[in-house]
Amino acid sequence: MAIIRLSAAERKRISIFFTCLLLAVTAWMFYSLSLKYDYQLKTLVTFKNLPQNKAFYPLQSDTVILNVQGTGWQLLFNRIGVGSKEIKVDLASLQKQHFVTFTEQLPAINQQFSSLQRIISVQPDTLFFDFTTRKVKRVPVKFIADVNYKKQFGQSKDIQLKPAYITITGPLEQLQRISYWETDTFRKKNVDASLAAKVNLKQPLEPNISLFPLSVEMQLPVEEFTEKVITIPVRVVNNPEYHQVKIIPEKVTLTVMVALSYYADINEEDFNVTADLSLWRKSGASKLPIVIKNKNAYVKISQVMPQQVDFMILK
Repeated sequence: MAIIRLSAAERKRISIFFTCLLLAVTAWMFYSLSLKYDYQLKTLVTFKNLPQNKAFYPLQSDTVILNVQGTGWQLLFNRIGVGSKEIKVDLASLQKQHFVTFTEQLPAINQQFSSLQRIISVQPDTLFFDFTTRKVKRVPVKFIADVNYKKQFGQSKDIQLKPAYITITGPLEQLQRISYWETDTFRKKNVDASLAAKVNLKQPLEPNISLFPLSVEMQLPVEEFTEKVITIPVRVVNNPEYHQVKIIPEKVTLTVMVALSYYADINEEDFNVTADLSLWRKSGASKLPIVIKNKNAYVKISQVMPQQVDFMILK
């Protein structure tokens, strides 16, 4: 293969050529991006100054198309996802009419954007609303958490929320579908002590739903857990013919994880251990599996010995 050998002068000239080309392309790009362009932008609509004495349903989508005049820079930023993704629409006029027009609000909307771009019009230009009487409902708060605990630590009691109930206001049809209200997800890692925090409630997806209050105080009891071994007698259930049944062994041993604060209080009365005799009557089972009902949700069963028991039917 032939190798082209360039002199130092030729290499310098080529270097100057590409440098000039790069500068020319850069200058052209900056010039082009500085020009004015007309383009469209799909944007989310949010509302402010909502009517206080009546609820409403928007009768169209929550997105609109903005016809925008702006520089190439603004067009580029909008295409790559940089810049405003929503516009706020003033609903004060709904006190006397059932619609709002963007034409009347264009000056206020343009103040929400950079001075380098101007909203010329909006599609659709008019938003229509259906009105109904506002209703009030009281619902419980549902705490949503993503909490990771250190080894041998965990939640030891129920979470306390203040207030435990909130008031929601909105159209009757929507309130009938709401039975509780969730908080934002509370996240914490490597927890080894009780927590207290202010947690915001999830924002309503519908603009005509309002909440009071907007946040709650949360207390999460956290303790160290330790093992405890408890021996509990097995009780036979589903014995309608009152057979005399001998369970072998008559007791099972549970190994449980218990919070230190109520270690001494946990005993056999907190568990219901049964063997279902209907498995023998219906399918001829020779062993009965152990079924355990734990009355304390924060006591964790780690081992059951044995998990099945033998039995004898006494004639």
